[in-house]
Amino acid sequence: TWTASNFVDTTVAEIRERVDAHARETGSDGKVICALSGGVDSAVAAALVHRAVGDRLTCIYVDHGLMRKKESELLRGTFERDLGMQLVMVDARQRFLARLAGIVEPEEKRRIIGDEFIRVFEEEAAKIGRIDFLTQGTLYPDVIESATSETKTAQKIKTHHNVGGLPADLRFKLIEPLRYLFKDEVRRVGSELGLPDTMVLRQPFPGPGLAIRIIGEVTAERLDTLREADWIVIDEIKAAGLYRSLWQSFAILTPVRSVGVMGDGRTYANVVAIRAVTSEDGMTADWAKLPYDVLGKMSSRIVNEVPGVNRVVYDISSKPPATIEWE
Repeated sequence: TWTASNFVDTTVAEIRERVDAHARETGSDGKVICALSGGVDSAVAAALVHRAVGDRLTCIYVDHGLMRKKESELLRGTFERDLGMQLVMVDARQRFLARLAGIVEPEEKRRIIGDEFIRVFEEEAAKIGRIDFLTQGTLYPDVIESATSETKTAQKIKTHHNVGGLPADLRFKLIEPLRYLFKDEVRRVGSELGLPDTMVLRQPFPGPGLAIRIIGEVTAERLDTLREADWIVIDEIKAAGLYRSLWQSFAILTPVRSVGVMGDGRTYANVVAIRAVTSEDGMTADWAKLPYDVLGKMSSRIVNEVPGVNRVVYDISSKPPATIEWE
């Protein structure tokens, strides 16, 4: 039977053996890099590899400016301070915004972000010197949804950030220790490795970040709007003690504007959608039956605290037919 501790022991041994063998064959140091996204998957993958190869692993966190509020600070605290890993933080916010200017098509956004991410990542990697392996937190549902050759039967649904969106000229060997696991198993592995609950129990967050929760063009201003709205959603979900019972809960900034009243005047402002779902594995999901008072608090706080928003709607669609993310 599968247990987290067995998985950790076996996987750590396999990674160590693979990296050492490569180092022997090529006369290299067997250096490994890992891209941290801020999510559970990359965190657990990094912790596994760190246990296998120690400080031959360098983690690179590319801040693409598409993260949630206070995310980058949390990440630094966890990896540098709590886990003692080597972490390089790169501020690439302007680069990503420049490339996303004028882009509205979701698949194009994903492709650009995946592409630019690898470019920034490679530039940073080049500064480290010779690197042999790249670690990724790809999970089994990612593999299924992107329909790589292992799962030919699954129709391709979306380009998964970790799987299909990679440039063809990638020059590292891949280590994907989680590619046969589901999310609940990954969380158990994370706890087994000693990752804090703030990291292990967090809800899934997409690689392209807030870019695919802004429908339409991604701009600095729209990111700020969504960041504040999203913070309120999570804040109220946590205050109500619902965070751990939900698979995901977040805000979406729609491209729709609606008429409203503010004081004596008429407004024409943004509509924010709230999405909250329950799910076992992310493959199917039900919209969450959130209490009305929780929805009410979110709504009044968003329209009062977030500039440029005058209407909040709640998404009551299940997956299928709707995916969890809007893009």
